[in-house]
Amino acid sequence: MRAVLFDGPGQPLRLAKLPVPLPGPGQVLLKILACGVCHTDLHIVDGELSEPKLPLVLGHQIVGVVVQVGLGAKRFYPGERVGVPWLYATDGTCRYCMRGQENLCDHPTFTGYNVDGGFAEYSVADERFCFPLPAPFSDVDAAPLLCAGMIGYRAFRMAGENVETLGIFGFGAAAHIITQVAIHEGKKVYAFTRPGDTAAKEFALRLGANWAGDSTQAPPENLDAALIFAPVGPLVVAALKATNKGGVVVCGGIHMSDIPTFPYNLLWKERVIRSVANLTRRDGEEFLTLAPQVPVKTDVTTFPLEQAGEALEQLRRGQFVGAAVLTISSA
Repeated sequence: MRAVLFDGPGQPLRLAKLPVPLPGPGQVLLKILACGVCHTDLHIVDGELSEPKLPLVLGHQIVGVVVQVGLGAKRFYPGERVGVPWLYATDGTCRYCMRGQENLCDHPTFTGYNVDGGFAEYSVADERFCFPLPAPFSDVDAAPLLCAGMIGYRAFRMAGENVETLGIFGFGAAAHIITQVAIHEGKKVYAFTRPGDTAAKEFALRLGANWAGDSTQAPPENLDAALIFAPVGPLVVAALKATNKGGVVVCGGIHMSDIPTFPYNLLWKERVIRSVANLTRRDGEEFLTLAPQVPVKTDVTTFPLEQAGEALEQLRRGQFVGAAVLTISSA
C-alpha cells in the first residue's frame, strides 16, 4: 500500500510502499477513503509533540470502510463505513478510565502518533474507539468531524451552560464547525482572526457570526465564554480581557505557546481558564448525533495523498478557510 511517512522533525514527508497491516484481536482493517489534516499533525512534524512512533504514518481523522475484522471483533462488519479519531485506545483500568474520564487515561494510545494513522491507503483501528458515521456526510465532509468537530464540541461544552455571547479565537477547522453548533443553540458568536486575515473574517460572517475582527480588537460586547483554537498563548490574556464576570476561557489545542504573565484582576471575579484534553467516546457519540441536526456543513479543501506535505504547509500558512482533507484511492 502507499503511505506518507514522517521520519522526524526537520525531515520532509516521503511517499513509501508498506505492507497492508493485518487486524489483531479486537481490531478492524480499514480501506481509507479520506483523512483530515490537523494542526496536531503540524505539532508532531515540528517536534512540539516529542515522542511519536518513528517512522510514522500521520493522520487521525480517518474515514474508511471495514475490509477485514480481527479475532473477537464484533462491532462492525466488512462494508461498513467508520470514523477513527485521535484517541485510538485507553488502558481501561486506570483511575481516570474507571471514573469516566478516559480522555485523561494514564496509558493512552493516539492515532497517527503512537500508532500509524490515516495518511495511507489502509489502517488498522481498535473497534471500540471507532464511530459509525452519519449517512448525510460524504467521506470528505465527515473527516473534519473526527477531530476538529469532536474536540471543538468538547471545548464548547466545557464553556458551560450560561453562555449567551461566545468568542472564538483562531478561525480554522474547529471554529467553523462549532460556530454552526453555537448558532444552532442560539448563541451570539464573535470571531477573532489573525490580523490581516480578511478571508477568515468574511468566512466567519458568512457562517453567521455576529461580528468578526482581528484578535487585537475588542468585541462589541463582553463575552460569557471564549474558545481558543489557535496555539497562541497571548490569546488567553486577550480572551480574559474580553470576558464578563464568571467567564470561562477554554484552550482547545493540544499544544500552545507560553501564556504571558497578566494582572490578577483579569482572572478575579470567578473567571476560569481551562484546557481540553483529547475526547471521550461519549463526546464523539453526542457530537455525531447533533451534527446532522444542525446541520453542520464542513468547508473542505482537498489534496491527494501525495500532497500531504503541501496540505500541512498550506495549513501552517493559513492559505485556506475551513478544513483540509486528503482524498485517498487505492491502486
